[in-house]
Amino acid sequence: MKYQLIIIIYLLIGFSSCVTHEEIVNFNQGGDFPQQAQNIADIPPMRIQADDLLSIRIKTLNPDVAIPFNIDGDNVNLAAAGGTRPIIGYLVDAEGMIDFPVIGKVEAKGLTVNELKAILAEQLAPYLKDPVIIIRFINFRITLTGEVSNPGSYVMPNERVTILDAIGQAGDLTPYANRTNLLIIREQDGQRSFGRINLQNKDIFDSSYFYLRQNDVIYVEPLQERTASIRDQSQRILPWVSVVTAVLTLTLTLTNL
Repeated sequence: MKYQLIIIIYLLIGFSSCVTHEEIVNFNQGGDFPQQAQNIADIPPMRIQADDLLSIRIKTLNPDVAIPFNIDGDNVNLAAAGGTRPIIGYLVDAEGMIDFPVIGKVEAKGLTVNELKAILAEQLAPYLKDPVIIIRFINFRITLTGEVSNPGSYVMPNERVTILDAIGQAGDLTPYANRTNLLIIREQDGQRSFGRINLQNKDIFDSSYFYLRQNDVIYVEPLQERTASIRDQSQRILPWVSVVTAVLTLTLTLTNL
């Protein structure tokens, strides 16, 4: 009888737990990981969109010759957070064009970085010999909301960003995050699309939403257990009062045996 009561106490304590171990473990579905390395060279490249901000630098053996083709500190498109440091770049307008020094309007929308490099190299050929063209996205921003430790918008340092990189940037998911149903909101080519990712399934690595695009928004919804944790104070206390009462009752019963 005593051992049965002890088992009941353990069960009561166990059922009072909010989140199970399986709910907070990633990649625990979908079988084992492949034993052989997978090819990731065929990732679709990022394409330039309207409202993108590009950093374009032209370098030559004679730096003075390249000066007219590089915007200076007076040509500022955007102010950095806090206004302490200007961000200098080329804003892609609604028609998908950038206004490049000397050359004039250059179509950038829909191109990859390498394709834009090739076009600029061709148009710069009459002015510069063997220029080195460096192009980067300045506004590669990802926004994370919901059950992440530090929700907010993050400017990523490179163009090859995965959903795992973004989650790590935000300090990881909270224990109450629903890892099976992350929502990714993507705006591309004037259209808005929605994708779902299950972090617990190993098939995530084959998803078209595993690699993020500029301005993606990731929403991490809460588990149902989260609802109980944000109820009013009386509702949160009542279940624990019941458990404590049951434990005390069983303890008194054991001591009287």
